Amino acid sequence: MQIYIVEPGDTIRSIAQTHGVSAQSIIDANGLREPYINQLVVGQALILLSPSTCTIVAGDTLGGIAQRFGVTLQALLQANPQITNPNHIRPGQVINVPQAHFGSMIVNGYARTNAREEALDQALPRMSMLCVFSAYATAEGGLIPMRNDDRVLNRAKSAGVRPFMCITNLDPGGGFNTQTARTLLNNPAARTRLLDSCVRVMREKGYTGLDVDFENVPRDARDGLNALLREARVVMHSNGWLLSSAIESMVVENQPGLIFEGFDYAEQGRHNDYVTLMTYDWGHLTGPPMAVSPINEVRRVIEYAVTKIPREKILMGIPAYGYIWDIPWERGTRAGVMQAQGGPIIAARNGATIEYNERWQTPWFRFMQGTQEREAWFEDARSLLAKFELVREFGLGGVSYWTVDNPFMQNWTMIDQLWTVEKV
Repeated sequence: MQIYIVEPGDTIRSIAQTHGVSAQSIIDANGLREPYINQLVVGQALILLSPSTCTIVAGDTLGGIAQRFGVTLQALLQANPQITNPNHIRPGQVINVPQAHFGSMIVNGYARTNAREEALDQALPRMSMLCVFSAYATAEGGLIPMRNDDRVLNRAKSAGVRPFMCITNLDPGGGFNTQTARTLLNNPAARTRLLDSCVRVMREKGYTGLDVDFENVPRDARDGLNALLREARVVMHSNGWLLSSAIESMVVENQPGLIFEGFDYAEQGRHNDYVTLMTYDWGHLTGPPMAVSPINEVRRVIEYAVTKIPREKILMGIPAYGYIWDIPWERGTRAGVMQAQGGPIIAARNGATIEYNERWQTPWFRFMQGTQEREAWFEDARSLLAKFELVREFGLGGVSYWTVDNPFMQNWTMIDQLWTVEKV
């Protein structure tokens, strides 16, 4: 596998001929659809399921080739013992390229009940577990279950993917409710009622895991959240089920801010079987334009997390979406949401060139929409590779996607090429 960046004048056919692969393999690996098969964007990243050799061209370095193919420089040198000086390679020289394999990992994703069939077709064969979003916990310990989750739940079970029922402190028509969390979590009887309700619904529907996604939990309810997880673990494990949670991205203990106050990383790691780090939304709906999941910030979160949570339990969050902001950005405005594969499509529609921010390891572009200038940040094969390399570097348990509701074939192709997916 290699990642190719589209240049002016490129077509699928010309790229295929140059790199010795079929045009259809490029189309399939990247999930390309008409009319954008013939509307490539300069700067667009494409996955090429390449042969096992590479012909060096002017300007190539072994380090650059290794990065392009997702292998280490050491592995590239081991595959080419004829290279005695890595700094002396010549155009036209043919070298061997080992196939990259990063090991095995857990793959989780969140899916709403209206997830697209095409997206589930892509995701489920490459997944370990699926968190169906979401049932609503009430302040009194009641549970408002999902009424239309059968399709997604049954598809997960048929694919051999463990289905988790996700519970939240969301208001059915709004955001995460701090007072609901405080009242519920600080009442032992209410916590018991909630877990009893979860068990009943999970048995009825066939869920075999519980995911706790409580957000905006205040500091005075942190002990209550820890207690809920401690109690939930006993209940889940006694039924042969698993427990997971989604937690905010922290870099220090007792990090200030409501979104962080309720999370105790050590306790989360102690009670959960898996913990999703929500390593996304630095660039967010109401904030200024920037990468949604900048790699330098993600690294800081992981560096802290591994000091508190067993590495094999950590699932690094990956955003399967992007945002588009008006430029100049003004406080109080909201960004538009872009689907996982939407970046190159929107760029093609608007004649934009895709750039790549090396510090954040994220693609972006600007374009004019009428008289309004706009800026988009999203994920592609390059940013995904950078995140997968973090998973390998830190020995994490795996990854977790928000969400798998929409097609994201480039991501799943990389999973196929780089990882063995574990079942849980």
